[in-house]
Amino acid sequence: MFFNHTFNLEQLAWPVSRLDEAVEALGHQAGYVAQNDSAPVIPNYLDKTGRILFEHWLPGIADIFGLESEPIEAPYAEVESLLRGAGPAILRLPSNYDQDGETRFLVLLSSSWRRILLLTPELKKNRVSVKSLQTILCEPYETPVLAQLEQLMVEANIPEERWTRVRQSILREQLSEVRIKGCWLLRLPPNANLWFQVKKSKLHHYLGILIGVNLVTQLISLASWWIIGWGALQGHFEWSWLFAWALILLTSIPFSISLTWLQALLAIGAGAIFKKRLLHGTLQLEPEEIRHQGAGQFLGRVMEAEAVELMALGGGFMAFMALIELVLAMSVLAMGAGGLLHAFSLFSWALFTVLLGWRYFSQTHSWVSTYRHMTNELVEHMVGHRTRLAQEEPHRWHDSEDEILTRYFKLSERLDQVGIQLGTVIPRGWLISGFSGVAYTFIVYPNSPMSIAISLGGVMLASQALTRLVGGVNSVVGFMVAWGQVKPLFEASKRANEQQSSVSLPTLIARTQADVDHGQTIIETRDIIFRYPKRTEPVLNRCHLQIRKGDRILLEGPSGGGKSTLATILVGLRVPQSGLLLLRGLDQQTLGITRWRDYVVSAPQFHENHVLSETFAFNLLMGRNWPPPQEDLIEAETVCRELGLGELIDRMPSGLQQMVGESGWQLSHGERSRLFIARALLQHTDLIVLDESFASLDPENLQQAMQCVLNRATTLMVIAHP
Repeated sequence: MFFNHTFNLEQLAWPVSRLDEAVEALGHQAGYVAQNDSAPVIPNYLDKTGRILFEHWLPGIADIFGLESEPIEAPYAEVESLLRGAGPAILRLPSNYDQDGETRFLVLLSSSWRRILLLTPELKKNRVSVKSLQTILCEPYETPVLAQLEQLMVEANIPEERWTRVRQSILREQLSEVRIKGCWLLRLPPNANLWFQVKKSKLHHYLGILIGVNLVTQLISLASWWIIGWGALQGHFEWSWLFAWALILLTSIPFSISLTWLQALLAIGAGAIFKKRLLHGTLQLEPEEIRHQGAGQFLGRVMEAEAVELMALGGGFMAFMALIELVLAMSVLAMGAGGLLHAFSLFSWALFTVLLGWRYFSQTHSWVSTYRHMTNELVEHMVGHRTRLAQEEPHRWHDSEDEILTRYFKLSERLDQVGIQLGTVIPRGWLISGFSGVAYTFIVYPNSPMSIAISLGGVMLASQALTRLVGGVNSVVGFMVAWGQVKPLFEASKRANEQQSSVSLPTLIARTQADVDHGQTIIETRDIIFRYPKRTEPVLNRCHLQIRKGDRILLEGPSGGGKSTLATILVGLRVPQSGLLLLRGLDQQTLGITRWRDYVVSAPQFHENHVLSETFAFNLLMGRNWPPPQEDLIEAETVCRELGLGELIDRMPSGLQQMVGESGWQLSHGERSRLFIARALLQHTDLIVLDESFASLDPENLQQAMQCVLNRATTLMVIAHP
């Protein structure tokens, strides 16, 4: 491995036909995956210009190796920062570096402030400067400007020694709106093995160092007290003992700072993994799992997720340190006047603390369940306040609240009683017990003053450890209770592993096809049977359907006839109990649920669709890459105006960047419906399913919206009442 200021791209660049090998080698070198001989081979007949291969093959190949690829881009002025933070990554070179019409790319292993570590096609490592790669990426945009720029500097009589600085300043200004693309980061997905994520984040190293530093800190504390005690028991004062004590205290300062710093690193790293996994698990939940949950329940889960992180990290540290202190305290007591009997007494108190903590957990579990129920009822009643005023008699408005509050207060009283016992009886009871043991030993079995001093120090150290243990128990109990709400989200993140598509070469070839022939079958169902839980009769019974490219299908029927159920099955939100469901000739298990939804999109019924409290543009493009490029924003506005939302956009003070949703700009029923239609159209999928999306539109807007949909949707299914 060596460093090059100037390098030959022919030796470092990979051809796009070896993209599969590059992803495998990069994943192996980064420690993400093991070597695999079953990597897909890119067919020679596919387009080698790189656009389709990088956009479609790269995510598919990354999936095969259990990785996640994220395309990133940066403004011209921030390309250097992008390169310094990239790695492991794939960097596509500009088109002027193509050879024989084939796109070339670089494999970035890691990066630092000045250098980037590249992996060559011969699987050797080579370091190059960040500036050199920045020059390569920016060259296509700088070249058309440089000739005119140099002439301008000559005419302005700028000294040559200042040309570099002036050139950089002018280029940064003129190319400020240019965005440099072509970089894909490779990383572990949020649903990867938890222990593997911890290892890659080096959290176990931080934890080991944290244990060692904490142990050293405790030993330094014991040494300082030993010196003070020894000096006091000598019967006369010596400056040397005071000087030694001061040195030990000064020595403990860097260890205490390191302890706080390591705790912060561990907390940030663990918190990042935890939050990513929770968010990923939330997105994996099936609609049926959350369909009947109210706003209060969702709010409760968000609050508990935050509580789990805080309590697990803070309480975990406290409990862990308390255990270390307890072990040290037992060792000190065993060397004191009371011997092993005194140490066993401390062990008994620690065991009693754990048992009392278990009782505290059972009381807390009942109290929190009531609290969650009360919070949910409060939020639901606030949301449906008007309905409640109209439907309930005034004297019965607060009956349910009174019942819940009565139970809540009783449980609170019981919980406080156990909490007081845990917080006061344990530390104070131990002090009484510990000092009594020292006094008894001193009276019955007189020992040296040094042994008595050691026992007294052990009692005080044990009191501190038990106090910290009580605090840790409180946090651990809170974590265990909150985990009940968060656990379904955490476990749901594993579903992506279970539902991971068995990606094969035919799958990726189907994905990279630019188009399908007119009339080719997109989706097909044979003998589909679906029934809801606790229902004997199936909603869909041996359903046959074939949708070809270019079809325009109107599905009509009475309420409860299974129209929306069929739509959710076609989109992949539900799985039929039996029958065959194919998309482009592949079933859902082969294609994978994520890629299935790349080809089929729906605008569900109004009560199952949502406008998030974000910008109008975010709600339109939430299925696209974010942040969106300018061309996506232009397309989104064009679609909205074709759907008749032009007046709304002009009326909103910030246009597409206007905040909308419950806490922002209020949209009418018809405007929301057209927003949902626009969101579906902007996905550019093979099939669009609109479930009663036109029901709330007046005839004029209906005709305009329908014309837009017919012009833009390649294949369309519309569900409506007769």
